[in-house]
Amino acid sequence: MALSAFDDKSKKPTEEDLKVTLGSTYAHWTDLQKQIALTYSASPEWGFASKKSGWGLRMRAEKGKRVVLYMTPCQGYFLASFALGEKAVEAAHKSDLPASVLEIIDSAQKYVEGRAVRLEVRSAADVSSVVKIAGAKMAN
Repeated sequence: MALSAFDDKSKKPTEEDLKVTLGSTYAHWTDLQKQIALTYSASPEWGFASKKSGWGLRMRAEKGKRVVLYMTPCQGYFLASFALGEKAVEAAHKSDLPASVLEIIDSAQKYVEGRAVRLEVRSAADVSSVVKIAGAKMAN
């Protein structure tokens, strides 16, 4: 099974598909998208990476075409993913992020492009944490 709830390459998810799959977290999905779009002039871009990953949404900043974050719809929640460089990790530690989120960042696999941080988003508090991480990433 794919990471995403949507694993059929021939069928890009629709808004109705998202509403049904995300359930009550659909409001958090749209809220996060709006906040990132407004803050970073970012636009959504659907992509199908592989059968293992499935469909996901990239929020790409207009200036420099930098990806702010990746959003992966799952059944009843979604994942927010980042590639965080070490300066962004340091900035995250200087913020008021919850200790549990900092633990996820610290334990994330390190790659050349940064740490592969993946957070489950199920609540407004999770959205707030994702917005703060996006800020740390984009400032560094």
